Formats: sequence, C-alpha cells, structure tokens
Amino acid sequence: MTFCSLERVVMILVEDLTIVSQREIAPRIFEMVLRGEMVAAMKVGQFVHLKVPDPSKLLRRPISISEIDYDKKEATIVYRVEREGTAILSKMVAGQTIDTMGPQGNGFDISVIEAGQKALLVGGGIGVPPLVETAKQLKAKGVEVISVIGFANKDAVILEDKLRACGEVYVTTDDGSYGIKGYVSTVIDGFDWTPDAVYSCGAPGMLKYVDSKFENHPHAYVSMEARMACGMGACYACVVQVKGESDAKNLRVCEEGPVFPTGKVIV
Repeated sequence: MTFCSLERVVMILVEDLTIVSQREIAPRIFEMVLRGEMVAAMKVGQFVHLKVPDPSKLLRRPISISEIDYDKKEATIVYRVEREGTAILSKMVAGQTIDTMGPQGNGFDISVIEAGQKALLVGGGIGVPPLVETAKQLKAKGVEVISVIGFANKDAVILEDKLRACGEVYVTTDDGSYGIKGYVSTVIDGFDWTPDAVYSCGAPGMLKYVDSKFENHPHAYVSMEARMACGMGACYACVVQVKGESDAKNLRVCEEGPVFPTGKVIV
C-alpha cells in the first residue's frame, strides 16, 4: 500500500505479523518477537505501528525495532506498559497475530562510519532497545562500539548483555543502585576521545544533552519519541520545530524522523 505526502512517496506495508514469543524482561517492560515478510524491509532505528486488538483503541502504538533477524524473518520489539493499550499488547501470546504497519520512519545512518572507527551509542530507559540492532550491525562492519546507557535504578536496567556482546558498555543509574551513579553525561563528559559517529535515543532531557554536546558533530543523531495519530505523515500530530527557522518550520517525527541529526530540530 502506498501513501503520498508532499515531500515524497513512501511505501508502508500492513501485515498481520505472528507473535513468536513474549516475555517480561523487567518490571512493566516486555520483549515481543514478531515474524513476517515485513521484516525484510526493516532498517536500524525504524519503528512499527501496532494495532491494539480492542475495538475501543482507535490509535496504533508506535514501538521501535530492537533487533532484526533477516534469515528467520523475525524482529524483536521492546516496550513499556504505560496505559490500557500497551497492557493489552502485553497479554498477547505466541501464535497470535497482530496488525502491523511498517517499517516506518527514517532510521540511523550507519553508512557514515567505517571499519576501525569508533561509534558512541547513548541510551536512556526505554530508549535503549533501538540501539541493540544498531550495535550489532556496527560491530558486523568492524566498528568499535561503546555504549553508555542510563536508568532510574537497578531494576530498570535492560539489554545490557546484548549491548555488551557488541562492545564496551557503561551503565549509569540515578540512585547509584547499579553501575555508575549519575547520568549518561557523567560518563561521556569524562571521555578524552571524540567518537566518529553518535547514535542516541531516550528521554527528552538526555537527548537535549546529546544534542548540545554534539551539536556540531557531522555524524551525530538523536531518535525522538512523539505522540502519533496516523503515523504516516498525513495528520501532522507529531511535529518538531526546525532550529533557527523564523517561520517555525516543522518536521514530522513519523516521517522525516524519528532520527534527526543533532542541531537540526528543537529537542
């Protein structure tokens, strides 16, 4: 199915993906593995738009893609139960299918970095999942991967093992119950080296820090979250403002994003 926007024509697929497995990996955090033909079109940093199997839930739920297995045609998503819609998703089991639109959005550009170079991945909380596949594909290219991930406390830590399989990992917690006490900035500000590329996803406060720290970096990116309605660029419900534009030019997180270069938009 093809949808048209003013800027370009985007191919967005709709498919009933089969749930392979689902498990709770931390309090209110669930990992779901999906299988289907759509997986072949997925790229790092993109998201899928899931339809909640309840007629009272009209809007789809955007969830980032955490891992991609092209051979098995399987993709892993990791999400947090926030309200009734995601609570319903968390009750679904293997064998059921879920109406999925995607893959959507512009993901992380990993073509800008080469073997032997160093990539910094920065994640916070539920923003960590999309960094996993990014780390895996960077490692496969021969890139040195360093991840700095931050959480509220020890119980909230997720996906550390998967990132550690791809390179060095620093974990911070707000209360110091695990890893380094403080924020991701506590670690990054202490580095005496400059990464060749930066990929980040997390809460607005963390993204503001990354956007400011690497504002003039040629290959630094922030992945943003936003409330979405249509999820395909038509409704303009998920816009962010471009920096330095006097006419308040806006870009859509679902279409031009969710990944933007640092210094591009107001975080």
